[in-house]
Amino acid sequence: MTMRRMCAMVLSLEFIVILLAVPVAVQIVGIPPATAGGVWGGLSLGALVLSMLQRFAWAHYAGWVLQAAFLATGFVVPGLAVLGVLFLALWVTAVMLGRRTDAQEAAQARRAQQESPGEAGAAG
Repeated sequence: MTMRRMCAMVLSLEFIVILLAVPVAVQIVGIPPATAGGVWGGLSLGALVLSMLQRFAWAHYAGWVLQAAFLATGFVVPGLAVLGVLFLALWVTAVMLGRRTDAQEAAQARRAQQESPGEAGAAG
């Protein structure tokens, strides 16, 4: 559960950053506004929707696809490559730390469950 919350936070931040990439693509690179709005606006909307759907396993995998797509836009707008790498690093960190935390919480819950029947029997 922690992993999904952390990934949702990364996607929420990414939503804002990708949305702000639209004027950068238009002003600096000269991409037509409709194209920039379609590409980065679509990625931004995808990040927002996926951040709300992280409770589903498929949305987590779709988040990986979104990371790759955002990273790929760095070939069109070179400045976004840095942001793509940064958010990919944040995504990988959220997955790794989240999984580790989830595993520790599950182990702690198992230990608590194993200890509680023994305490109930000793009290009776």
